[in-house]
Amino acid sequence: MTTLSLSDILDDIQVAEQGLRKFERRYWISSDHFIELYSQGLLDDGENLEDFSQWSGYYKLRKKRLAALDKISSDRVTILRRKSSGETVHLLPAEPMIQVG
Repeated sequence: MTTLSLSDILDDIQVAEQGLRKFERRYWISSDHFIELYSQGLLDDGENLEDFSQWSGYYKLRKKRLAALDKISSDRVTILRRKSSGETVHLLPAEPMIQVG
């Protein structure tokens, strides 16, 4: 199991987004449309196999890190609401960590 900080998660999302944009520009389709075709086995696995593997990897990384970001955020909001007892929520800077496996 790996521990990631919020900064690690955000950095990974940025790298994944940059990779996705590169392939979207190259092939003129969105990553969502690409992954639909790719996961159905409808794309040629010949000369573009390396690109498609990387593109899929960036897509999966973004999906995992966005889920981790959502979990950290949701957990933090739950804690902040509990601490506020129905009063104003005090949102202060923090660097939470999450276990990923």
